[in-house]
Amino acid sequence: MEQDWIKIRTYGNILAAEMDKQLLEANDIPAIVLNKQDSSLKFGRIELYVAKEVQEQALDILTQSNTEEE
Repeated sequence: MEQDWIKIRTYGNILAAEMDKQLLEANDIPAIVLNKQDSSLKFGRIELYVAKEVQEQALDILTQSNTEEE
């Protein structure tokens, strides 16, 4: 992974990670989901990365989305 990407969230559920990735991409923010879970036992974590220069914007979008869902 390129050096200018930064992890902004960690998940236990691949669906939640993919939904957040799609939300960011719908707002023109490229995102990468890195699945570090064991494929058979499903333990481990799933990480969401964005470019360092859009980190704050991405976190604002995700925070706003989570607030609206509540």
